[in-house]
Amino acid sequence: MILVRYSGDIATKARQTRNQFTRRLSDNLRDAFKAEGIPARVRHEWNRTYVDSESPDAADVARHVFGIQSVSAGQQRPWSSLEDIVSAGTEIFTPMVEGKRFAVRANRLGKSLRIPFRSGDVERALGAALVPAAAGVNLTRPDFTAYVEVSPGQALFFPDRAPGHGGLPIGIQGRALALVSGGFDSAVAAWMLLKRGLALDYLFLNLGGDLHEESTLRVIKVIADRWSYGYRPRFHSVDLRPFVKHMQDNVRERYLQVVLKRIMLRIGEKMARRNNAIALATGEAVGQVSSQTLQNLAVITRATEMTVLRPLVGFNKDEIIDRARLIGTYDLSASVPEYCALTPKKPATRAALEAVEEEESALDFTLLDALVDEAATYQLRTLDLGAFGRADLEVQEVPPGAALIDLRSPRLFEQGHPPGAQNLEYVSALKAISSLDRTRTYILICDVGFKSAHVADEMRKSGFSAYHVRGGAKKLMKSMGTVRREE
Repeated sequence: MILVRYSGDIATKARQTRNQFTRRLSDNLRDAFKAEGIPARVRHEWNRTYVDSESPDAADVARHVFGIQSVSAGQQRPWSSLEDIVSAGTEIFTPMVEGKRFAVRANRLGKSLRIPFRSGDVERALGAALVPAAAGVNLTRPDFTAYVEVSPGQALFFPDRAPGHGGLPIGIQGRALALVSGGFDSAVAAWMLLKRGLALDYLFLNLGGDLHEESTLRVIKVIADRWSYGYRPRFHSVDLRPFVKHMQDNVRERYLQVVLKRIMLRIGEKMARRNNAIALATGEAVGQVSSQTLQNLAVITRATEMTVLRPLVGFNKDEIIDRARLIGTYDLSASVPEYCALTPKKPATRAALEAVEEEESALDFTLLDALVDEAATYQLRTLDLGAFGRADLEVQEVPPGAALIDLRSPRLFEQGHPPGAQNLEYVSALKAISSLDRTRTYILICDVGFKSAHVADEMRKSGFSAYHVRGGAKKLMKSMGTVRREE
């Protein structure tokens, strides 16, 4: 038996709203167990939702469903007297308190008239029964806590409370469209809005080609597979490169980033209205980069009439990265290539709306409708990522005579690298392409395989013989028998 406790956002709602929220939560839980192939029966009551499942993974899956404050896996036993509860609790908890200082925490649910004893009675009686097996009692800082929840006729015994992530059940607040790039910020922003009960679709504005699209898909699929139980998110990909060329020909360099962000919101609004989304979402935070000064954000927002949600607006970068680790997107986002072609030497940090609108007057906005019409759409929960990738760029080993370039940071390179590898970080490698020896074959490696694929692709475009190792440096070192040095 798994006990699911509701978040405070649900518990404080009026009866009708609370019933609506708990029904949605139960539906989302059922979808989670079905998606993970876990047989389970879900039933909800006023204060709790209960899950019957034999799977040891059921409790952990439940923790990934938003709207849940905590989860406890335990055993349910019938009772007709206090002695029945003490007997069952002694049987269950005795092995768990051995050699430990413990406490008992009991709670009564339902009409008190149907439970002829108090919570304190359960705590004292069960505690006394467990003392002979334990190292003692400690009610303030116990090594182990035995929990009992007593309902009329049934008692649930459990050893811990695994925290959930709170929030609201997905779908209870309607649908929004999140603009994503594959980096840390947009993935974390999406996760935070899912936690607030929004059902999200995703819009990717492609600046870097197929490899950029694939790497972003892999990041957002983590969000879809692990955190989006209860609905079927869609991923829309718009090739923005033709319009970027149009911008570069008609907009002064210092305004390119601000104009680009406004174009993204315009495309986002068109896509959102086609898909019944009522808001847009971005991963912007005040002052993080030059386009995200307060003045620039104000100018960017004026490009659309839709509500723009920015859940990370007050976050520090390290807070965003910590959250990316929590939700499971950190490693993939760290490997997504950055596309810096529109980074001016002296960007406008306090762009005036009038100046930006004057720059935009030279643009043909009718081109945007065609870009949206041609967008590719993927169903994320059923998407097979094995169909992606550039097989023509991939190798499994380093051919004799080939130059092996490791694009990782010097720190990771020093911890361990394949024999004969040269360390050249990703950005430096892109800048160094024109100076490399064109008579040689190059093999690129990185953490996962996204950045190495991008550099190999760029080298191919410049006439080089270049390949990358899909799966990254660790996979290549394992195949070569190279031992990674520990820090």
